[in-house]
Amino acid sequence: MDRINLFEFEDQKWFPSFLRDFGTDFLQFLTNKTGMFIPLVPLIEKGLESSPTDTIVDLASGGGGGILSINAELIKKKPNLKIILTDYFPNRKAFEYSSKQADNISYSLESIDAKSIPSNFEGLRTLFLSLHHFKPVDAIQILENAVNEHQPIFAAEGQERSIPSFLAMFFSPLTVLITTPFIKPFSFLRILFTYLIPIVPLFVWWDGMVSCLRTYSITEMEELIRRVKNQGRFNWEVGRIKSGPANLLYLLGTPKSQIRS
Repeated sequence: MDRINLFEFEDQKWFPSFLRDFGTDFLQFLTNKTGMFIPLVPLIEKGLESSPTDTIVDLASGGGGGILSINAELIKKKPNLKIILTDYFPNRKAFEYSSKQADNISYSLESIDAKSIPSNFEGLRTLFLSLHHFKPVDAIQILENAVNEHQPIFAAEGQERSIPSFLAMFFSPLTVLITTPFIKPFSFLRILFTYLIPIVPLFVWWDGMVSCLRTYSITEMEELIRRVKNQGRFNWEVGRIKSGPANLLYLLGTPKSQIRS
């Protein structure tokens, strides 16, 4: 694969959790305000139709991604929809904030490994802006676990290895500086480490640039699927869809045998 697996600060266990949270909070704010993932709603609905429940189990949620904007669209057709936010490094404050914005959003403070989801979490598994964090061997395990547990899975990325993506990430520190006062929940520490000690803009810049290099292309996602054991039990879709000036890459896997009657 041509992807370059450099490190991101966000993935490091030694990286201060409050700084990691500030970065994921920024992504949550940006994706919700821009409605970045709204064009993906029909694909998410398709995944839910093959799920045993009207539940989304969001993996590697970070600060909640674009869940609030997606939820507002999905709940119009699925009033019984439930969304559970999970992460290996749970962002408690962000999870609490999201859950207060919508009654159907809850969260787990348990450290959830996307490669091995506890069996009590049933529903459409989603990964927004997070599949690239996993090396191929781990990404394959994530897909295999979904196949073995007969749970549909959907992954979406908002960046790719392209000049427009690199340019957007290159100027991301400016976006951080502009949006920080509006990010909730408000934090004086966020202000401190954004403006006075500008660690947040710098690490967001680095992680953003590296994210482009690490993102799986359509061809590479198809290769991941080919390496999944028993992948023939699922229907798979991989593609690209436009969202404003950006391209979204997506992967959808649904069981061939229908779960619902």
